[in-house]
Amino acid sequence: MAKTLDEIKQSLKEHLGQDVTIKANGGRKKMIERSGQIESVYPCVFTVKLDRDKYPVERMSYSYTDVLTETVQLTMLEKA
Repeated sequence: MAKTLDEIKQSLKEHLGQDVTIKANGGRKKMIERSGQIESVYPCVFTVKLDRDKYPVERMSYSYTDVLTETVQLTMLEKA
């Protein structure tokens, strides 16, 4: 992904509404993988709307710093 916080934020703005797969550090050597759509981009965080059929939580929020430090890894999915 991008190398600065502003580049990450701009990239996410360009992909609003696009399907994404997220791999996040769940602690204690666990990785959590979720899929959904980039819903909103705010000054310090962005939100991802998750598939309600698969996950009990409706949306998750992550900071741009998490993406920069690779605590959260995003994979943009191609539109079919």
